[in-house]
Amino acid sequence: MIVTLTPNPSLDRTIALPGALARGEVQRAVSAHQEPGGKGVNICRALEVSGVRSLAILPGDPEDPVLLALTAQGVPHLGLPIGAALRSNVAITEPDGTTTKVNEPGPALTAQQQHDLVDLVLSQAEGARWVVLAGSLPPGVPASFYADVTRALRTRYGTAAPRVAIDSSGAPLAASVAAGPDLLKPNADELAELTGISNPDSLEADPQLAAAAAQTLIAAGVGAVLATLGSKGALLVTSEGYWLATTPPMVAVSTVGAGDSALAGFLLSSNAGASPADCLRQAAAHGAAAAALPGSTVPALEQTDPDAVTVTAFSVTPDSLTPAVPNEVVTVAAYPTHPKEDDQ
Repeated sequence: MIVTLTPNPSLDRTIALPGALARGEVQRAVSAHQEPGGKGVNICRALEVSGVRSLAILPGDPEDPVLLALTAQGVPHLGLPIGAALRSNVAITEPDGTTTKVNEPGPALTAQQQHDLVDLVLSQAEGARWVVLAGSLPPGVPASFYADVTRALRTRYGTAAPRVAIDSSGAPLAASVAAGPDLLKPNADELAELTGISNPDSLEADPQLAAAAAQTLIAAGVGAVLATLGSKGALLVTSEGYWLATTPPMVAVSTVGAGDSALAGFLLSSNAGASPADCLRQAAAHGAAAAALPGSTVPALEQTDPDAVTVTAFSVTPDSLTPAVPNEVVTVAAYPTHPKEDDQ
């Protein structure tokens, strides 16, 4: 079982344009796609269609469109009634895969609602392999929220506590490092911000630099870092080694939720007891498959091609990351050219 918490869920609407976005002009869409969204919600959707048991925990009244959509899709979930409508997010995609997003802030959560949401997670986490804390925080929630939930899980369950993965950005992501989560999932922008690197593009251009940046988080107590690096693929860094998953560039249909699907791929492989390299391989395969689908559609396991992903192991010293024994080089399924997933 994998449990996710999405404090700021949304109804995600993706609008596809026939050409480039023209600011200030009237344009006609070629298609529109709507899904229940938010990072943890997307992860559960991807896990469920791949046959992995999951539970999405989120604020929201039973009649809210987000929860109704989850029910319609058969995604197991528990909602905490808050007496307010959840937000809507709009993504506009262009033919070359460029995505423009407008995200609403979401309803504010009172201190009591925050407490009740944490209690809901604690009550459902027993026996779970992973608890995923994901997405942006709504108004009224302190930046330390994910760190606080991580500590609460470990206090409640001790050595039997589930592993904790955190996928957020900005202050909530930075604050989570001190709690020592088992996995952080930043993109290049978030990794750069988190480690004080001024140019995020440099991490995509130089995976060795990205690995060295991620190693500072390992040294700070984080168990592992799964970083998505645009056209350079994805990187997994632990105290035991470094792995880079590479694929050739492609023109993505939509990058909305690609990072969420990548994390889902990692988790479902981890849940099955796969090695770190194979967890990374499935993460890259899931991210690629998601980018090839419209809107925030999530791929099922059978829609991914992990055999088409090249994973290379590196030495454990970030100053001299030299290739060890790469897997067989094969024709690779595409990974999006710029899969810069937002914090949702």
